[in-house]
This record gives sequence, C-alpha cells and structure tokens, in this order.
Amino acid sequence: MIRLLVVDDSALMRKVLGGIFAAEGDFELAFARDGLEALDLLSRFAPDVITLDVTMPGLDGLACLDRIMLERPCPVVMLSSLTAEGAEASLEALARGAVDVLAKPAGAVSLAVDRLAPVLVRKVRAAVRARPRGQGLAARLRARHAGLVAAPPRRRDAAPDAPRPDPDGPAPDPGPGHEPAGLVLVGASTGGPPALTALLGALAAGFPWPIVVAQHMPASFTGALARRLDGLSALAVQEVTAPVALVPGRVYVGRGDADVIVVRRPGGLMAAPAPARADYPWHPSVDRLVESALDLVPAPRLVGVLMTGMGRDGARAMAALRERGGRTIAEAEATAVVWGMPGELVRAGGASVVAPLEAIAAELTALVP
Repeated sequence: MIRLLVVDDSALMRKVLGGIFAAEGDFELAFARDGLEALDLLSRFAPDVITLDVTMPGLDGLACLDRIMLERPCPVVMLSSLTAEGAEASLEALARGAVDVLAKPAGAVSLAVDRLAPVLVRKVRAAVRARPRGQGLAARLRARHAGLVAAPPRRRDAAPDAPRPDPDGPAPDPGPGHEPAGLVLVGASTGGPPALTALLGALAAGFPWPIVVAQHMPASFTGALARRLDGLSALAVQEVTAPVALVPGRVYVGRGDADVIVVRRPGGLMAAPAPARADYPWHPSVDRLVESALDLVPAPRLVGVLMTGMGRDGARAMAALRERGGRTIAEAEATAVVWGMPGELVRAGGASVVAPLEAIAAELTALVP
C-alpha cells in the first residue's frame, strides 16, 4: 500500500482527492486541513508521498514544504490555483524540493474529476518512485530560516563581451533567409524546472545556438517558468506564445497544454506554438519538437538533451536524431528525479553522451561549435 497524506484546507477538495485515490485500491489515506496538522501527521502517519495545497491559511504550502524537507523529507506534489501567484509559488516549491506540481481545476471541482484523476494519480505514483533533489537542501533551508544567506540574485551578470539580450524586447533581426548554425532541443518532465535552472544557469552568455525547450507543464505555469529561468540565466529566456525567430544565445520555452515546433518562414527558422495532438500524449511534446526540427534541419546541426521525467517522450525522436548523424545527451540516472525519459533513450542506444546534471552544460558546450 502507498501511504498518501492529502493536505488541503478545502473540505470539498479533500473529499474529491480522497475519492480519486480510494478508487485506486492501493492507497492508504490520511488528511490534513492545514500545514500544522500536516506536520503533526508527518511522523505519526509516515507518508510515502504528500499532495500539498500551495495556498492555505496559517502555515502555507511553501512554509509547510520547508518544514517537511527539514524534519522528514518525503516526495511532495504541489496543488496550485490557476493564478500567476499560484504559478510562481509552485515553481518556488519545485526549487525547494517538491517533485511535481499540478494545477487545480477552475470552477466546479466535482465536474473536473474525470479530467483531473488520471493526471493526478500518474503524478503521485511517479513521485513515490522519484529521487528528490535533496543534496544540501536541508542545510540551505536551515541557513535561509536563520537569515544566514540571502535570496538568490534575480539575474546573473553576463560576460562583458557578450551583453545579455532583453527577453521582453524584440528579438534581433537575423536578416532575410538567415538561419542559425544549429539548434539545441531540450526535453524534460517531472523534476524538469530545477534541472533546467541548473543547465541554463551554467551556460555562458553568447551561447552560439538557439535552445528550444519542451517541458511538460500546464499553460498556467510555463510563462512563470520562462520568467524564472530568464532571471537565473545569462541567456534571454522567453515563452513561445507566437511564432518567433530562432536567434543564437536565446532560449525558447514551449507553452504548456500545447506543443512547440520548429517551422521555416520566409525570414528563416522559427519556434512556433502548435495545438496539442492526441497522438502525442505529453505536452509540450519532446518527440514532436525533435521531429519538426529533423524535417527542416540536417541532423548534424542538431543536439538533443533529454533530462529527468517519467515516461518515454523524446526517446524515440532523439534516437532517430542520433541515428541520422545528430548528437544527444541523456541525464544520468544518478541525478535524475525520475529516470524515465533519459533512461528510455539510453536503453534505445540513442544517447551519444550520458552525463550527470551538473556536467550537462559542459558536455553541451563541447558539442556546439
């Protein structure tokens, strides 16, 4: 049996979540109405996994998460409202050790159960098997609560000879028919936002190729993710909400609940949003992104990076990329929160390089001329 602690101040939400997991047959459930009650149950119930509401009176979700990670680290899936504040808090929760986030349905919760249930159960089951990024986390939390360290800077300084572009301003005009020398295609799912922070934060300003990212996430989160990554990277990071020219030294994050693809227009290569298709089960789809790039760009001018995530999205397309002369990097099992996607790529023989998270930026820089 999987011991699940559901933490939510809404009695209706506790009832709905309880019904979803009781129907699975292999969950033992406990419920908490707020953060303090959750902490009391932490040792008495000893959960294998926790669903934690972001917004609660008293001890809120982030503060409760900090205490969980300090007192009894446990996989946590955050449940967030569909608001800008909820998205920002959810991304902060991922940085503090949560495994995944899920947007609460807007409107009548009871009417959204059929849509919510399979996604939620899948995320919680994956979280039980996940390896949370916990190295040094407790020490960082203790230091922060003691006031011994400052919050991370909003933006790392770019190198003096490579000014950092403004992601909110217009992209530089690459000129008619101009195309970048190559493209980097990055895929991630569960555990992806902290992994993307580590990867992009380690790349220098002036990185010579554009980077397009497919991170499995709802649309309510990807804009906040792009802004957060932009603040922590020397590269300009933006969400793809309309077709945009692919320019070296910039990062393009696909909008959630849809796909991001590479297209060619009269002005050159562009990243563009595309409606989700049923034959691609995860969105933004890594497979669809890579396949769209392979249709337009010779494989030797592409590098694929497949990082932490459940399932197999991206493994098929990146294996094809390598077979056609491209290069691929898979995150090593030792650092992946869930070694599903990169593991499938490795098992398919499609990884040119297998590297721990902290080494991926260096490996990528070595592959890109």
